[in-house]
Amino acid sequence: MLAVIKVNEAEKYKNKTITMKHENTGEVMNKKLITMAIQSALISSAVISPFSLAASAQEVEEVARQSSASTGQEAEKSAPTTEKITVTGSRLRRDSFSVATPLATMDREAIEDTGIGSLSDILIDELPQVSEGSSNSNSQSSVQNTGLSTIDLRELGTNRTLTLIDGRRVVSNSYSGNYVSLSTIPSGLVDRVEVITGGASAAYGSDAVAGVVNIITKQDKEGFSFKARGGESDAGGAREYGLDVDYGTEFSSGRGFLFMASSYDREFGLDFDDRKRAQQQDSWSYNKDKMCNEMLTEDDKQCMRDITKADWRSLSDSIPGGVFDEESSKRPDAGFWYDKNGLRDDWHEERYGINFNQFVMLRVPDEKASVAVKMDYDLADDLMFYGQVQYSYNRSINSKSPESEDECDLIVTHDSESGTFGEDCIGRIPVNNPFMPEEIREQASSKGVKWDRNFAEVGNIINDNTRRTIRSWAGLQGTMFDGDWDWDLSVGFGKFEQKQRRFNELYVANVRNALNVESDGNGGYQCVDESARANGCVPLNLFGEGAITEEAADYIRANPGINTKIEQFNVLGYMAGDLFEMPAGMVSSVFGFEYRKDTQAVKTNVPAGGVTFNYVPDFKGDISVAEIFAEAAFPLLKDVSGAKNLSAEVSIRLAEYDLDNIDLVQSYKTGLVWEPIEGYAIRANWARAQRAPTITEAMSPPRGDYDSFDDICDGVTATSTSPGHDNCRKEPGIIAAIAADTEFEDENSGYSPNVGNSELFEETADTITFGITMAPQFLDGFRLAVDYYDISIEDAITSFGNEDIIEFCYNSSMDYGSDNAFCNDVQRDPSDGQITGVMQRLYNQDEISTSGYDVAAEYRLDLNEYGRLKFKADWTHVISYEETKTSPDGQYTTDYKGSLSADIFEDAASASVTWYKDSWRVRWSMKYKSEVVSSKSRYDDFYAPLDENGDGGLITRYEAACAADANVCVENPEKPYQLFLPSYVRNDVSVSYSMDLNSGGELRLFGGVNNVFDENGPFILGGKGNYDSAYGGGKGRFFYAGAEIKF
Repeated sequence: MLAVIKVNEAEKYKNKTITMKHENTGEVMNKKLITMAIQSALISSAVISPFSLAASAQEVEEVARQSSASTGQEAEKSAPTTEKITVTGSRLRRDSFSVATPLATMDREAIEDTGIGSLSDILIDELPQVSEGSSNSNSQSSVQNTGLSTIDLRELGTNRTLTLIDGRRVVSNSYSGNYVSLSTIPSGLVDRVEVITGGASAAYGSDAVAGVVNIITKQDKEGFSFKARGGESDAGGAREYGLDVDYGTEFSSGRGFLFMASSYDREFGLDFDDRKRAQQQDSWSYNKDKMCNEMLTEDDKQCMRDITKADWRSLSDSIPGGVFDEESSKRPDAGFWYDKNGLRDDWHEERYGINFNQFVMLRVPDEKASVAVKMDYDLADDLMFYGQVQYSYNRSINSKSPESEDECDLIVTHDSESGTFGEDCIGRIPVNNPFMPEEIREQASSKGVKWDRNFAEVGNIINDNTRRTIRSWAGLQGTMFDGDWDWDLSVGFGKFEQKQRRFNELYVANVRNALNVESDGNGGYQCVDESARANGCVPLNLFGEGAITEEAADYIRANPGINTKIEQFNVLGYMAGDLFEMPAGMVSSVFGFEYRKDTQAVKTNVPAGGVTFNYVPDFKGDISVAEIFAEAAFPLLKDVSGAKNLSAEVSIRLAEYDLDNIDLVQSYKTGLVWEPIEGYAIRANWARAQRAPTITEAMSPPRGDYDSFDDICDGVTATSTSPGHDNCRKEPGIIAAIAADTEFEDENSGYSPNVGNSELFEETADTITFGITMAPQFLDGFRLAVDYYDISIEDAITSFGNEDIIEFCYNSSMDYGSDNAFCNDVQRDPSDGQITGVMQRLYNQDEISTSGYDVAAEYRLDLNEYGRLKFKADWTHVISYEETKTSPDGQYTTDYKGSLSADIFEDAASASVTWYKDSWRVRWSMKYKSEVVSSKSRYDDFYAPLDENGDGGLITRYEAACAADANVCVENPEKPYQLFLPSYVRNDVSVSYSMDLNSGGELRLFGGVNNVFDENGPFILGGKGNYDSAYGGGKGRFFYAGAEIKF
């Protein structure tokens, strides 16, 4: 029999015990036990394989026989009895070996054995289909998402991965999209995790394009437990600890069950001083004439083969005392500057500058606390109330560098009346500024003095995120039609609040006013602008370390804040039962509805912008959706020649959104399971899934964010011929840079604001899965599943990448200039040509397709008196991951397979072996990621094939030229440094020992080492601390230990 009911509507039946009392009359509920078994399969999150169901049906029939006899005897005795039937499908295997839709699972034991990391980290490590969304090691520069822990299935995007708790949708933890942070769930509450790795919108609704992650909480656990754990990296840093307390009990003579769980976890983070690799400076480039890798040194760029790492430099001119009228960032004696001893005129950036990487956290500290209460109560023999409330608190504090500014770092302003955006900058220091030393004044331009400075006196920028989440739901479930059908009706409400404070930014207008200073006539100084003086303006002295007074710092300091509120209200109901009987069995079905309303409001205390913090506007919006769904499972053949079991399922879900541009959203699914002989099955599924835009995607005005990107104009000289350089030389700021330094060098800020689009419509995805499962009788305890998947998304909601937008402006068939919409989205500083912002607009313009296969294997071996072993392995191979976009020059397709920047490894695997004996449990596990290139775009820069015009990657062009003319060949041409990255292997070990206590309780001691051989992955150019979060982000070898006591 097939299981077709949605987990999110039926999860309350999972792990749910319904108490049915039979008093003196011996009355037995009319629901057939075999029907309940079928419906328990329905309630499973995917299709159950025939060989599992066959075994379970036999068990149920035996239970029915025994129950009938027992009930008759009890009726004769007229004695009250209580019979409990577990409606969970727990007699049915529901892992990847025995379901039609691929399903990966992690139980409580596996979660415990991985150490003390966050739940998202555990899933990413243990399940190769799961990759990283936002985490403490990759969201350091994010405005909204620092401190979140989200996951991403198949790298199709967090917005396309639906995260459920006990099968229910819950409120989002970010205005960026429908992101559920796993750190908001009490770790002591989690029983297991099930991951459906394929399109499931027909079962779960919008957002389940890539699949579903279902966090299933504990049920029916009685007694008290307390767990404490802690750990730290042996190289220092990354210290963390946690506490879990939970308690469960029956009440009211067994009719009710109450469970409470709470967790507290704290991670202390990892910073620059904790890792030597993070302290290594690097500024890489490639010399196309010498065909060598270069690093910046005190004496300009040099081939890496001629220098050592001690020579590498990457320093900034934004020093605490300030640099004034800097003539060059490369050569010595280039301007005035201050050290702790006073004014100097021999500025040399790569000798005296500051290493800004010292302010970058490798892992952001995080503190979280959560508590949950859930209750079930049998109101009658066939009616049960259930409810659950969760509350979580999360705080992450990211300490960053003091604000770094120069005379014209552009910031965004906003006119709330007209709705128009503008730009502003501080400007040069006026020549008549009385704080200016005469040496600087004498050579200054009449326009004023250019400057760069670190505002250390104002303080380090602190990004303080505090989040509070409430999730709740309650409902009734019972039976109808003489007990042959189940029904469920529930209401849910969730509320999320985030308060973000960004301390020690600057009010740009205040800084400008405070630099325009004159004598006050009494031997002191005052701001020239009278209205500014009325508003508390304090003269600002930028010349020298510590020159900014406390009063001036207070005047220019800005502490912008962003408050986000998100609410979700939903009502859902369904009924499940048998429609009719076919020769092979009953046709089971589900019919239901769901109504959901999501509201979102974002408010800032600087609605007009004008501060050095990136601009986030006030906005609010809401989306409502009404859905109906139906599912049915058909047993086609049973116990006939060539088909021990053959069954099919169909499902449909229709959703109507209140967005004007969204049509009726339709999702379908059909599946087939064929078991030709016992222990072997073939499974196949086809699913049509659709995803509507989120509130932010559809309604958000431009909002600031930062992302790394390369400027196509990097390396422009007066005569350079690289693609786009002719148009780059039309930029006044780039011309000025070439005049000063002979070459323009990209030093962009990474500012790339995002903007919604009310014209967006729904995405459409088709998913095909086909696989086999084997559990051969001749090899007891062995199971194998191999599944092929193919997911294709059309009209995907996405923006062009920053580098694409830049290229479409400077190097496409569209003319460069204001008539080119892409050029209007690239903003440059007119004084030095640096990009100050790239506007990223959302469109339905992408096609995404990915295919591959998953292999899962498990073997259990009994060693008799020596215990038993469990072997488990999961492997995912990506055949392709392609994105097709429409550019001004037509469509183009990029395959991101094997690209680290896209986090798509061709092969990823995890494997473990666990030994059990008496009270001992020892587990060794391994994680593998295949070799990759650092980024697809960087690879193409060097190895793109030649086109008909002879254009291609740098090395491809060189090899063609060398083949044509030996005189242009270079001895020992080098491959680009760290373009090709090796494979990665990590090993973990854990040990657990349990003992009984005299008081009747149980004590479990556990500990382990994650990353036994201290593998931290390759040196990553541009990575946080020269690490990448895909390889652990520099955490390194990690020791942990803990204890758990149960009563």
